[in-house]
Amino acid sequence: MAELTTIARPYAKAAFDFAVEHQAVEKWAEMLGFAALVSENDTMQPLLTGAMASSELAQLFISICGEQVDTHGQNLIKVMAENGRLEVLPAVAKLYVEFRHEWAKEVEAEVVSAIELSDEQKQQMSASLEKRLARKVKLNCSIDAGLIAGVIIKAGDLVIDGSVRGKLTRLSDALQS
Repeated sequence: MAELTTIARPYAKAAFDFAVEHQAVEKWAEMLGFAALVSENDTMQPLLTGAMASSELAQLFISICGEQVDTHGQNLIKVMAENGRLEVLPAVAKLYVEFRHEWAKEVEAEVVSAIELSDEQKQQMSASLEKRLARKVKLNCSIDAGLIAGVIIKAGDLVIDGSVRGKLTRLSDALQS
């Protein structure tokens, strides 16, 4: 995974810098997301690692993407095909989204709770996280009854485990040591 990220980073950074310069950040996010889905397709996978000429592969890829990818996106696909890197498009798209969130001072927080959170609880949690992280926070909420009670929040490198299951696990570890 680290190798894919290393390969994908220059492409994602170049695409992001170009998008910011041309005020097309969202458009590029959509294009890269769509191209990533095409590259992950089961039918497309063997072609990406096969012996097809890079120019033919780029044309095939571009024809599949159709109008979803503009001229500049097509140029990126051609360059990646020439370098044999089309299989890293999903990693490029993921890194691009990370660059976009960093640029927009946003962070996505995964919130797992034992029960459905009320709108008021979500607003309070969002406000507290925005204050703590100094970023705009988008909550992605899910439910896991196995937590017994409480919540687990993951935002970037920050993990806050306020679940009863987590507390019981920590108590068990403390008693065993």
